[in-house]
Amino acid sequence: MRGVGLWLAAAFLALVAVAAFAPDLLTSHDPLQTDVRAALQPPNAVHLFGTDQSGRDVLSRVVHGAARSAGIGLLATALALVIGLAIGALSGVAPRLADAVLMRVTDVLMAFPEFLVALIVVAVLGPGGVNVAIAVTIAAVPVYVRLARTQTLTQRSAEYVEASRIVGVGRIRAFRRHVVPSVLGALSVLATIGIGSAILSAAGLSFLGLGPAEPDPEWGLMLSGGRNVLGQAWWISVFPGLAITLTVISATVLGRALRRRLDGGAA
Repeated sequence: MRGVGLWLAAAFLALVAVAAFAPDLLTSHDPLQTDVRAALQPPNAVHLFGTDQSGRDVLSRVVHGAARSAGIGLLATALALVIGLAIGALSGVAPRLADAVLMRVTDVLMAFPEFLVALIVVAVLGPGGVNVAIAVTIAAVPVYVRLARTQTLTQRSAEYVEASRIVGVGRIRAFRRHVVPSVLGALSVLATIGIGSAILSAAGLSFLGLGPAEPDPEWGLMLSGGRNVLGQAWWISVFPGLAITLTVISATVLGRALRRRLDGGAA
């Protein structure tokens, strides 16, 4: 049963990737084209997900919204991984005082929920897709810093690293060749799970009006746009909401599977 869920998650993420990179393969409607005569149509043969208040095809907007919603989550996660790797690895080999300062700053940031940190950052920077990506990145970095530091401390004293030093491999070269790849592997597993959280945080900020603005198709923004007519036209919010939910679940399932494999099959 676990294998079936993993394959379904992978298949859905593949579908999201197709929607992000080749949306025209999944829909022929223009996500920005309005038609007031077709406003608020329920799902039908022409508009499979119905239409919104402006007569725009909801399916097309959900499909084209994958590039923005999933793209912001992927970008934020990738940046958080790189920054977290750099700071965490540096902290793991830095003098005790510098390590203590970096860890205290990390602990302070980790004391607050990621979404709250992202909300504060984007409130300072201002609304917009780029600022949302920056805010979600800053909010996610502390987790990667903490893991990178722990892995660095573990790997730098490993027997194979000590053996490479004995045969004459320099400290920096040994660190780059042996420690960094191991740390990066652990962070990659965390990042797979973190993608879902990043997408959810970005959608939440967009729902509050702090992300991309109309008429851009973005899942959180679409979810917000349909909340006032939920009783009359449920499909406007339900389908982008399902897209967010299924993407987050699929990324989490895949990430947990990678973690089990890394841990040798442990649950």
